[in-house]
Amino acid sequence: MDNLMFCLNATLPVFFMMALGYLLHRAGWISDAFASGMNSFVFKLALPVSLFTQLCDVDFYQVWDGRFVGFCFVATLISIMISVLFSLLLKDGSGRGEFVQAAYRSSASLLGMTYIQNMYSSAEGGALMMLGAVPLYNVMAVIVLSLMKPGSTGLDRKRLKQALIGIVTNPIIWGILLGFAWALLGLPLPRMASTTLDYIGRCASPMGLMAMGASLDFSSLRKKIRPVIGASFLKLIGFPAIFIPVAVHLGFHSEELAAALIMLGSASTVAGYVMAKNMGHEGTVSAGTVALTTLLSSFTLTFWLWILKTAGLL
Repeated sequence: MDNLMFCLNATLPVFFMMALGYLLHRAGWISDAFASGMNSFVFKLALPVSLFTQLCDVDFYQVWDGRFVGFCFVATLISIMISVLFSLLLKDGSGRGEFVQAAYRSSASLLGMTYIQNMYSSAEGGALMMLGAVPLYNVMAVIVLSLMKPGSTGLDRKRLKQALIGIVTNPIIWGILLGFAWALLGLPLPRMASTTLDYIGRCASPMGLMAMGASLDFSSLRKKIRPVIGASFLKLIGFPAIFIPVAVHLGFHSEELAAALIMLGSASTVAGYVMAKNMGHEGTVSAGTVALTTLLSSFTLTFWLWILKTAGLL
């Protein structure tokens, strides 16, 4: 029972906040424009600031684990390859690019850090996971969506260039890198600045989760149910089942193992839907997978966490 409560304490608050956002949107308290504005605020300011404040005073000379960063990178790369192979089974080729991206790309920056914070007092493992996975998420999403664009016969170089510029200026990546650099240099942070940044960073989880809940569109599930179910299965069940035993075999445990599980088995990110639409895709598979994985991830992650906690690995 203690192990189950540990897992529920990590996952249910996330589910409740997303459910609150969904209900407030249905009630008209959160408009589409307000939800979009909250998402933008969290992505561009609150979440990067939160990541910076969590990392700026960490002794990375003690916590750095290149093996773990490498594992996150390789596991993500293999997940992409598996997703591409499964996409070839789809009869409707127009949704293959969306299927691939939705299957491998997790909401590691928002949901991941929130889950880890609920379980542990620190988030260094989550930051190392994001260093290994998030840049690859974005780069490969651009390549996949360009190569598998409906009616496209090659890589769209213009969109690729624009997206690569977006990666370089990605505020989440900059939040991690600046926090990492600040910690390595051992720079002091004045208390008034620390307190102000802490206030901003605290907004990231509640606002981001409510905005995500408000953005859910369950009507998209019915339009292309087979690729949505397939991508959701890989995201929530398939990849954790393949790579978590590998992570355990490599000796990862506690926060790093939890971060690996979040990377592999958390909900598909809303950013994937936005990118797919902006790159000329229909967006139905992306939106449906986001909705279904967001709804089910609290239950599947609770299951995975319970297994790992019972095994004494967390």
